Amino acid sequence: MSELNLPVLDLSLLDEGPDAAARFRHDLRAATHDVGFFYLTGTGVGAGLEARLLQAAKDFFALPEAEKLSIENVTSPHFRGYTRVGGERTQGRVDWREQIDIGPERAAITGGPGYNRLIGPNLWPGAQPELKDVVTEWHDHLTGVARKLLRAWALALGAEEQYFDRHFGDPQTLIKIVRYPGKDDPTPQQGVGAHKDSGVLTLLWVEPGKGGLQVERDGEWVDAPPVPGAFVVNIGELLEYATQGYLRATNHRVISPRFPDERISVPFFFNPALDARLPIIELPAELAAEARGVEDDPTNPIHATYGENALKSRLRAHPDVAERWHPDLLAARAAS
Repeated sequence: MSELNLPVLDLSLLDEGPDAAARFRHDLRAATHDVGFFYLTGTGVGAGLEARLLQAAKDFFALPEAEKLSIENVTSPHFRGYTRVGGERTQGRVDWREQIDIGPERAAITGGPGYNRLIGPNLWPGAQPELKDVVTEWHDHLTGVARKLLRAWALALGAEEQYFDRHFGDPQTLIKIVRYPGKDDPTPQQGVGAHKDSGVLTLLWVEPGKGGLQVERDGEWVDAPPVPGAFVVNIGELLEYATQGYLRATNHRVISPRFPDERISVPFFFNPALDARLPIIELPAELAAEARGVEDDPTNPIHATYGENALKSRLRAHPDVAERWHPDLLAARAAS
């Protein structure tokens, strides 16, 4: 462990021969068994692409309010588009941030399971056509990083290298471009409240020099400041389920910056197809003996099917969208 509170892993070790790759897989397994979070360097994401993404984010949030609200997520039954400050909730409390949500570009479908309603087109700002280009490039590069990580995880857990590829189907990705405006309150404010991610894998890019992310370790909140050239990586509830708690999803939160500062971050969520069910991995005996079981939280059930997990999170986080477009789903949940 380093003074950064989280391990630092170098993805490029996977390309430096069998010994280096084995060392990376060992450290990857240890980090996500012990902490659930780590820093990842060596991803091949260049400084130029990072700078273009940051500028595109700042340009979007600097648009006139009317331009941003023209793609507000309450107009999308698929939970896409812009969320104004205070428009999202975690654990029932308002998050102090604004954001744009971008998922796979698909035609909407009707019928089938409730989670099919998450499938549909994105909403792009007409005043900023370049946003789509840089987000697409970012998505494609990080998809490659995520697949490489998952293959390393599969081997580290005693499975075949293509284990996750076989069970993922058409990945369900989500990119959030988030701005945390500064607060001048005397006490720390909830940029985003404590939560666990609902899927498999998250790659988080944070504006250089901007803190605020905290991770829960041994019942205490520790800071996870950005590291130049690194992503913050964490696992979600579905990977905890698939390993029966050998790997553990970890609570994390963001504290708002002090006014007049602000903070840009871009989480990339890489998850299975909505209808995919990740089977429980048959761990080697020495690992299975250390599996702690899936955390039992009656207020936050973990579902085997990814779409159920994703829908649960979206309905909770965006009650205005849920009430406008999906009152039948809310009623069904209330009755169950």
